[in-house]
Amino acid sequence: MKTITTDFEYLAAATIEEALDLLSQHKDDEYRIIAGGQSLNTAMKHRLIAPEYIIDIKGLSDLDYIKFNEKEGLKIGALATHRSLERSPIVREKYSVLCEMEENVASVETRNWGTVVGDLCNADPAADPAPPLIALDAKLKIASKGEKRTVDAEKFAVDFFDTTVQPGEMATEIQIPVLPPNTGVYFTKYSQMKGDYALASVAVLITLDKKKEICSNARIGLAGVGSTPIRAKKAEEVLKGKKITEALLAEAAEVVKTEISPVSGIEGSADYKRELAGTLLKRVGKEALQRAQKA
Repeated sequence: MKTITTDFEYLAAATIEEALDLLSQHKDDEYRIIAGGQSLNTAMKHRLIAPEYIIDIKGLSDLDYIKFNEKEGLKIGALATHRSLERSPIVREKYSVLCEMEENVASVETRNWGTVVGDLCNADPAADPAPPLIALDAKLKIASKGEKRTVDAEKFAVDFFDTTVQPGEMATEIQIPVLPPNTGVYFTKYSQMKGDYALASVAVLITLDKKKEICSNARIGLAGVGSTPIRAKKAEEVLKGKKITEALLAEAAEVVKTEISPVSGIEGSADYKRELAGTLLKRVGKEALQRAQKA
């Protein structure tokens, strides 16, 4: 481990165990973990945060992986970058929605260095990865010294820029189960410029029965329309057990408007974002249905 003293103390962990040991030695408001640093560096530059310690985990190669098997599904390590997810052949084959999502995340330069787990830990409520991960029923693995736990992606963020990760813990892995047969997933976002944060984004997963006529399961994730990413459970129930039609998707869109709490801003009013989310749901649901029918 090396130490560099500037306005903060820089601590570079050589192993996962050393990183967890460093975390256990400091209070939560004293340190920040840096992996890609695409969000952290900006926040520090603008003096939004001023940690006493920076704990660097970029060198932990054991956390840089994307792995898949037919029993456990997909596992994405905490140091896997947006770009590596975007370009992964197995992800494109098994979970193409993630590659499609990544193609419109910020810039290539940001995707080359920024990590997917780090993006989730930043907990910007308009960031892209959360909605498709919620739709895919993903979980995040969280480790501390001597302990491990998992949390559903839909419960990972608890408020603006705040997560369920506690002092002494760090998120180490995203876990995504194998998709059932006859399943389609789609994601889209609306932003003012390509690569920008979303005014609203929606991901929909639809699983059809054996005859590919009735929706046996649906999952809906949204971002940009509340203080955290959201799972729209009431809108999901509108779709389950029924044949999905444009009229049914329109009904689900009306329901989803009641489940979200967008905030007005210079880019659009709360009412505008609410209507936008409903419109996106209809479009995304239709595409997810077509994918399920072809699966």
